[in-house]
Amino acid sequence: MKGYLLGLVVILILLSGECFASNLTKRDSAIMRGEKNLLIAINTDNYGLKSSAAQILGDIKSKKAVIPLMKILKSSDDENLRIVAAHSLYKINSPMGMFAVRQAIRFDESVRVRKMCLNYLVDSEK
Repeated sequence: MKGYLLGLVVILILLSGECFASNLTKRDSAIMRGEKNLLIAINTDNYGLKSSAAQILGDIKSKKAVIPLMKILKSSDDENLRIVAAHSLYKINSPMGMFAVRQAIRFDESVRVRKMCLNYLVDSEK
């Protein structure tokens, strides 16, 4: 009787672990779909959508967003959008993204963007 009960408990534990693993897979799949949609949104002409997508991609530390964010930092006409891109690159903290932030300190036309990039760089080195 004890062996039967023990076997039943082990089976229940294994099944509950399997259900938990499938939930993680569904969650990861949803995050990946969301990341894909955000990467599409970052390339639109809609300012609000682009800015929000850039912020969220930085918050989730999306490595796939580094190149599009670097493009925004380098070529956007709007300094607020360049600051959002720099902040997201700072949050992601990839070597390539931080190099772009360093370059913006040297070459961006806006004093405000250069100052914010310098703040992000100093903070990342702490």
